[in-house]
Amino acid sequence: MTEQAAVRKAVIPAAGLGTRFLPATKAMPKEMLPVVDKPAIQYVVEEAAEAGLADVLMITGRNKRPLEDLFDRNYELEDVLRAKGDDARLAAVEYSTDLANLHYVRQGDPKGLGHAVLCAKDHVGDNPFAVLLGDDLIDARDPLLQRMIAVYQATGRSVIALLAVPPEQIKLYGCAAVQELPAELTVPGGAADSVAEVVQVTGLVEKPEPADAPSNFALIGRYVLTPKVFEVLERTEPGRGGEIQLTDALAGLMDIDPDEGGGVLGVVFRGRRYDTGDRLDYLKTVVTLAVERDDLSGPLLLWLKDFVAEH
Repeated sequence: MTEQAAVRKAVIPAAGLGTRFLPATKAMPKEMLPVVDKPAIQYVVEEAAEAGLADVLMITGRNKRPLEDLFDRNYELEDVLRAKGDDARLAAVEYSTDLANLHYVRQGDPKGLGHAVLCAKDHVGDNPFAVLLGDDLIDARDPLLQRMIAVYQATGRSVIALLAVPPEQIKLYGCAAVQELPAELTVPGGAADSVAEVVQVTGLVEKPEPADAPSNFALIGRYVLTPKVFEVLERTEPGRGGEIQLTDALAGLMDIDPDEGGGVLGVVFRGRRYDTGDRLDYLKTVVTLAVERDDLSGPLLLWLKDFVAEH
């Protein structure tokens, strides 16, 4: 197999309206909702940067200007913190500015995730790239994206992240039918406590009813894709919800010869994932990550014990 081009670009779709969090998201992007003391979107950009993806394209929409401001310099704030000698907060503010080389493009019409990814075509060009969805936060101690990139580099095939979910929950996700890897494919090993086997994806269904689901493997929001996906997206008709579904385009990739940029593999993730996609899971995420913090865990756990006992 020929040597693969290195994955250097990341695409982060962030044009959604965040209707599940209204009225909070009426005037603020859902990606800016704080997870403890850091916006959710910053965790995603940090993950991309940690995986070596210094070129990050954010797909935005109306009212998303705060996303650009977050990763831009704020000289007035920096000067105030510097004058106060508040070095810790100054470092935190400067850190978000230096994470990656950020670019932005607007998704003019809300035509779905597949259309959002297609908006990245001119920026990505003929290069492989990663897609990271902001609703899924992956713990930095479980390097899922690095693993997926390594699998792509070894095989030249698009790679999606899979998570085993309770069968009754599969209707909330895209679902993958899988089988063992072909004998001719060799992939690098992964840490046993974070990611397990690599599988071949043989079918994809968007949000099936449990009785119709081919497995309980759900797609979570991490993808490493060949540029061939843009050709497939351009001819993908609107699907579920009247939107252009990335899941449908991935299904189309499975029909293309791997030597021409087709084929899809899955990495089964068994690490720590935090869902910020709805209100209850968002609250669980905030509490879970706060308990991990040395500066918060002690008093927070004491309060939680008293609160639970009282209720």
